[in-house]
Amino acid sequence: MSLETLAVIPARLASTRLPGKPLIKIGGVPLILRVLRGVRACSCVDRVIVATDDERIAATVEADGGEAMMTPGDLSSGGDRVAWVARRIPSRFVLNVQGDDPLVGPDMIEPLVIELKKKHDTRLALLVRRIEKDEEVNDPNVVKVVFDISGRALYFSRSPVPHPRRAEHAKWYKHIGPYAWQRDFLLDFAAGGQTPLEVAESLEMLRVLERGFTIRCVAAPRDTIEIDTPRDLNKIEAFLAAQSRGVSL
Repeated sequence: MSLETLAVIPARLASTRLPGKPLIKIGGVPLILRVLRGVRACSCVDRVIVATDDERIAATVEADGGEAMMTPGDLSSGGDRVAWVARRIPSRFVLNVQGDDPLVGPDMIEPLVIELKKKHDTRLALLVRRIEKDEEVNDPNVVKVVFDISGRALYFSRSPVPHPRRAEHAKWYKHIGPYAWQRDFLLDFAAGGQTPLEVAESLEMLRVLERGFTIRCVAAPRDTIEIDTPRDLNKIEAFLAAQSRGVSL
């Protein structure tokens, strides 16, 4: 019997920007476990698997009562790692939950599953959030997204798009958090191999757009802190410390 919703958390130890990232402790808890626990709290998720190519990550997950699956080390993207797991576990929907988002939770996951269920022509949905901090506009670690008036993605970039030729009209949005696939569409995505823009920007969502398919953008209920650099570690520690004191940042 297949599942309704499978969540997969891809986790590589050999991160280029922050080596060993999944096992770095945040507030005393390894990053991968913070993500895993956030996904476990989602009532709409039937099974959660951490997909990794490193035994140390798998051991950490399993010691916490989670489920890990070893994947090949030569897969080209997180989406390919998620598809590798999905190929072995039948389900209707597959969530790709980023392994670098320690603040992920039900409020960021459930809207995506609802979007797939209510719109039968939506095969991939992800979260977008208005950029409110000027430094994020030019930060290549913040993925910008441009979408049309009906919420269909037009392009993703690490550069500030749109270009602010008329600055008073410029608004920037970023892609954050998890994304949700119809399983069959995810498997087709992984079977096709990388595309030129995907390789140039190192953004796997461009593979979908380059092939002429639609990505549905859903407004994120809140911002998050994704861990890509040492500076992000400082930000999340400050956030958690303020949270423990009942202070909003």
